[in-house]
Amino acid sequence: MKLSTLRRGGRDGTLVVVSRDLARCCEVGDIAATLQHALDRWDQLEPQLRAVSDQLNESSAGGGNLTGVTPFDPEHCAAPMPRAYQWVDGSAYVNHVELVRKARGATMPESFWTDPLVYQGGSDNLLGPRDDVPFPSEEFGIDLEAEVAIITGDTPMGTASVAADRYIRLLTIVNDWSLRNLIPGELAKGFGFYQSKPATSFAPVVVTPDELGAQWRDFRIHRPLVSHINNRLLGQPNAGVDMTFGFDRLLEHIARTRKLGAGTIVGSGTVSNYDRSQGSSCLAEVRTLEQIEHGAAQTAFLRFGDHVRIEMLDDSGRSIFGALDNRVVCST
Repeated sequence: MKLSTLRRGGRDGTLVVVSRDLARCCEVGDIAATLQHALDRWDQLEPQLRAVSDQLNESSAGGGNLTGVTPFDPEHCAAPMPRAYQWVDGSAYVNHVELVRKARGATMPESFWTDPLVYQGGSDNLLGPRDDVPFPSEEFGIDLEAEVAIITGDTPMGTASVAADRYIRLLTIVNDWSLRNLIPGELAKGFGFYQSKPATSFAPVVVTPDELGAQWRDFRIHRPLVSHINNRLLGQPNAGVDMTFGFDRLLEHIARTRKLGAGTIVGSGTVSNYDRSQGSSCLAEVRTLEQIEHGAAQTAFLRFGDHVRIEMLDDSGRSIFGALDNRVVCST
């Protein structure tokens, strides 16, 4: 089942079910007005939403006997959850953490390989797949971070990794933008990210894990995540490869001392492979590799007017979540 949120009907948008080929959608206000509404009552409402999804996928002509079926256009989409109760981002690809820390001269504790690293980001203003993304200055070091993410149901405190599949409702892809030149100063204070982590952009569609079949296994999405800057390929590392901590371990970690409310979003951190021929999912990694090879970074961070596109395709080359295609703009 695929779901999306159209940018109408209030701050939290309007929930729609989307066809598997991303061609059509159907409003489901009689079942759930918003995605948060659906997640709050998932056990009751998921079968009703899935019935709509089944009908929508039955007929390429328009969804069987459904009424209110319209073409699906990502231009009209907000983030699947325009505001969420919680956005938690991990660093599950530890080889990436090691590289980026090396670039700023920071050593990496051995515990990073055994204990997940997460931060709690802003969730009150999540950006849609076609939104312009505003930044105050290019001097802040604007960077993309292409990631995969889960959305949870209500999750009890103390949930163990072996029970994680009971609470993972939906999957998607995101761009967790970073301001690289602000990060060292913030981390030096010993209190974590804030100004260096602006609003996050989201794909137009979230999917239930069964949509990925065998490519969702071991709590990892085993597909390449493809990033372009101004139509030039940046990278296509496989999100299921070299992910030190699966979403089961991330969920166990963040639920250790608190319960999670339905609609909690958990990011993987920047997707990264040891096989550098697959490219990168952020410019910081590119610059670090250049520094190691050439003694200095050669690639600039993003500039105003740059376009960043992030997408994940299935074996047939069809988009799974739809594409993020955001333009970097000046906020002043």
